[in-house]
Amino acid sequence: MEKYFFVYKKNVISGIILIIIFAVCFSFLSLNTRAQGEKLSINQLEYFEKTGLNILVFHNQYNGMFFDEKTAGIEIIQHERRIATGGAIRLQNTPEQWDQIPDFVERIVDKENNIVSVILSYPDFDFKAKLIVKAKDEGFLLSVELDKPLPELLEGRAGLNLEFEPATYFEKTFLMDGKPGIFPLHPSDQMKVISREKQIPQFANHITFDDHEYSEYLEPYAIVKGQKLVMAPDDPERMVALMSEDDLMLFDGRNVAQNGWFVVRSLIPANKTGKVLEWFIQPNSIDNWIKTPVISHSQVGYHPDQEKIAIIELDKNDTPLKTASVFQITEDGDRVEKHSGDVVEWGEFLRYNYAKFDFSSIKEPGLYSIKYDDQQTKTFQIGTHIYENVWHQTLDVWFPVQMDHMFVNEAYRVWHGAAHLDDAVQAPLNHQHFDGYRMGDTTETQYKPGERIPGLNIGGWFDAGDFDIRTGSHCQTVLSLVESWEAFNLQRDQTLVDKDTRFVDIHHPDGTADILQQIEHGTLALVAQHRAFGRAIAGIIVPNLHQYHHLGDGVTQTDNLLYNPELKPYETVGNESGTNDDRWAFTNKSSNQNYSSIGAISAASRALKGYNDELSVECLKYAEKAWEDEQNQKNSTAPNPTNRRFGGSVEAGAALQLYIATKNDKYSQAFDDLIWSGLEGFGGLNLSIIVKALPYTDQAFHKKLGPFVERYKDQLEELGTENPFGVPFRTGGWAGNSQIISWASTNYLLNKYFPDIIDKEYVYKGINYIFGCHPVSNISFVSGVGTYSKRMAYGNNRADYSFIAGGVVPGVMILKPDYPENKIDWPFLWGENEYVIDISAHYIFLSNAVNELAGRSE
Repeated sequence: MEKYFFVYKKNVISGIILIIIFAVCFSFLSLNTRAQGEKLSINQLEYFEKTGLNILVFHNQYNGMFFDEKTAGIEIIQHERRIATGGAIRLQNTPEQWDQIPDFVERIVDKENNIVSVILSYPDFDFKAKLIVKAKDEGFLLSVELDKPLPELLEGRAGLNLEFEPATYFEKTFLMDGKPGIFPLHPSDQMKVISREKQIPQFANHITFDDHEYSEYLEPYAIVKGQKLVMAPDDPERMVALMSEDDLMLFDGRNVAQNGWFVVRSLIPANKTGKVLEWFIQPNSIDNWIKTPVISHSQVGYHPDQEKIAIIELDKNDTPLKTASVFQITEDGDRVEKHSGDVVEWGEFLRYNYAKFDFSSIKEPGLYSIKYDDQQTKTFQIGTHIYENVWHQTLDVWFPVQMDHMFVNEAYRVWHGAAHLDDAVQAPLNHQHFDGYRMGDTTETQYKPGERIPGLNIGGWFDAGDFDIRTGSHCQTVLSLVESWEAFNLQRDQTLVDKDTRFVDIHHPDGTADILQQIEHGTLALVAQHRAFGRAIAGIIVPNLHQYHHLGDGVTQTDNLLYNPELKPYETVGNESGTNDDRWAFTNKSSNQNYSSIGAISAASRALKGYNDELSVECLKYAEKAWEDEQNQKNSTAPNPTNRRFGGSVEAGAALQLYIATKNDKYSQAFDDLIWSGLEGFGGLNLSIIVKALPYTDQAFHKKLGPFVERYKDQLEELGTENPFGVPFRTGGWAGNSQIISWASTNYLLNKYFPDIIDKEYVYKGINYIFGCHPVSNISFVSGVGTYSKRMAYGNNRADYSFIAGGVVPGVMILKPDYPENKIDWPFLWGENEYVIDISAHYIFLSNAVNELAGRSE
């Protein structure tokens, strides 16, 4: 018995030893596998890549016009969300948009050693630095090298920054050297007051901070500092660890600007050269991570007779399923499968794979949802009525909210007071302003710099998320509204507009078609320029940068009192004040600007006839006078290279609108002379203008246009091979919804006159894209329209993380080299989320065009 027990005991011990050895070996193997896991490597597009993680190194660079747009420098895309940007040498703890940015000198890619280097320069300080990004283990090293020591002026100022998007880290935690913390939902850090003389100058010596004559500015203290920061350790998709032998400081940029990001920063040490600073950054990446499929479809729905194709966006490592299904939602709340069909692979576009699911066979009106794998879309409609009211909120709410010089009320809410009643004074000479405005060495007017220009405090809209009167977008808006009025006779009346008392009340009919009142309001601002100058000007904008970034009620952007330089700052006497905040009129001449205005007010003269006859007559008088002035100038000078480049499209558009308004053959002849040569060289540009002439031309004109339409059809078909959505895309700092809406509107007019050449589906493709059939998500880009729409946007209420109903955002911005983005929970990227007046006017036209097109099918 003892013998057997001994043998048993020996075997058990041996077994335990084997188990321990196996466990140790397995643990070692696991650790070794983890250490030798997937590493970052430089791909063919020259960014670092591994599953769930990309590091971009200055593929996107700082913009000299808008400076820091939060889309440049070293950027981190983690599990397909861009979580970090602005990796660069910066001169502030929390740089604002208009703070100095480094010049990009050179980018060097060393694929063999997995290194990308960038040389940056601040020429005003004779300072250059090299940033080196090198893959290491499961992350990357980010180091700074200097050939010369840091200039004394930049000691304690220049540092290595990397900015993290706040919305990604709301309601998340961090650890700094093991000490826990919570990312703040709203900034509330300690601030330090610094003498203005110590501030590094901002863009063109403008100042973003209104110091009320205290000659100081503010900077936040760091939330925490240490050598190891772990962000979101409780969220594997968003966890990032940063380590350095130097202090890492975490700041909240929202303390000084609502569009600021969380900033991780280390100061560059003084009196050192070579490698002076190094971080190790390890963004977590989940093994074998696959992006959740996006089922792109219209959130508004579909007409029974239109094509219905959902676009399914897939991770490039995902394998498409064979089928998808459509379910109908019944009155009892049941989901009944109505269609199951093939998922057809389309191919690769940008960084994703795409497939198509055609459910055009479903024609029964009702509520439906698409199911692919475990993804189920929000409910959408199929019905003959679905396009009837999609434009209502844009006209009922968004345009009234944008009305300048008016008090705007909606039920219990006051959107804003009557703003900018102190408009405007002549802008100064030789001045570089912001937002693209500048003045040359003459005003080209009868007014001296600083002189008050009477009559400009009337009409117009806040241009976008900001508050300026931008003439170009006003011209496009007025013209587009007139086109909607003339094409569709929009009689909707849901807004009270009282010009005499400067009062607007939303959801309050007043017996007048709202679109006529909006046309009148925009026209008043344009005609005011012709009254004052005899021509159009660039626009009207606040003089100070601290006013320009104003968020809140537009009436508080200025004090609404006339500036009197004889008074002290902030002193007031009667309707005058010593505060130099009255908006400036930028008055340099531009033929293109003038022709745009001529076209807009010529069109307005037609719409206003019978409603405001006096203004109608005045519009045509100024339009014809400005045309004659431009023609005389044109005949006495060399041809305008800009007009040559665009085939005279702006001038041709003005000639067309004048002809429609007057039926004078000289304008018809001018249009004819300009338009055909433009079609030969720049067909896409001029075709959108020439289609507007079709109702006023004969069969010979239509016949002559036919071959160009055939050529255009080929371009449309080519789009279907370039991207799965079949619409034109653009890259750069502004997304493409405006282009797509105009494209679809052109297709509508071409289909109307050339139905055998241009298919109606090229109109539906445009509106479907706007309503959700686009990359990245399936959100409707029109706030309040569709089941799922933009609830955060770059309007003048963006600081509230909110929206203005009916506003249309720019959409999906494509960041180089291949990353499509439209942030849903962060409104502050204007290139993706800023409402603009002209796109919203074009949307009203397209919505009614699609509704009319759908009506033809019934």
